[in-house]
Amino acid sequence: MSRRVSVFPSPQELGPALAQLVAQRAAGSGGRFSLGLSGGSLVALLARELPAALPGPGGGGGGAEPWLVAFCDERLVPPGHPESTSGAYEAQLLPRLPGPKPRVLTVTPGLSPHAAAADYAAKLREAFQGDGVPVFDLLILGVGPDGHTCSLFPDHPLLKEEEKIVAAITDSPKPPPERITLTLPVLNAARAVVFVATGEGKAAVLKRILEGAEENPLPAARVQPHTGQLHWFLDEAAAAELTVPFEKHSVL
Repeated sequence: MSRRVSVFPSPQELGPALAQLVAQRAAGSGGRFSLGLSGGSLVALLARELPAALPGPGGGGGGAEPWLVAFCDERLVPPGHPESTSGAYEAQLLPRLPGPKPRVLTVTPGLSPHAAAADYAAKLREAFQGDGVPVFDLLILGVGPDGHTCSLFPDHPLLKEEEKIVAAITDSPKPPPERITLTLPVLNAARAVVFVATGEGKAAVLKRILEGAEENPLPAARVQPHTGQLHWFLDEAAAAELTVPFEKHSVL
């Protein structure tokens, strides 16, 4: 695994660089590009920057084959609910992507958490035929001030999950409590993972994740792709406490 930490003056400079990374990974996928998306502030960031970074119609769009888009976690709410990650992407980003309409794997509404997790795992296995654990070309992850990523929270039993590729959580410390999430075996099988974190509220936890060697690592610190690349895209406020080497990007 190779790790690169890139620091940008602000989210305004980080956004285009993230979009370029997605475009490069899509162009280099050599076929169908598989992308795992996380919610929160990433939705608006990608909606603002990604469509313009991709080749337009006639330029191959995001590649000749439709992208496969999945969600790294999902809150078990109706699709039109403001807390729905897939609903937010369907409204803000996905219709604006150039090229063929992506194949989007969404959570079947109305199921219990454990049934929803099993159903989503079946959808992933069908889409990633032949892979025991799905191997995504790129996963875009966020990190919370507590060090959580996806819906994997500190000291939660799901951090020890090794068999399931999608797990249910019914006691999320962040509302809503019922969610499904990709598990660490899937995160660590990816060809590339990029974490995006901005703002001074993330500075203390990023120092722990990127510089600590903790006996009980925070969830985000456990994402160490076995053979893939690990990128951290931060703004200066989030990187304020770091002493590890990083690449500093100035305003273009």
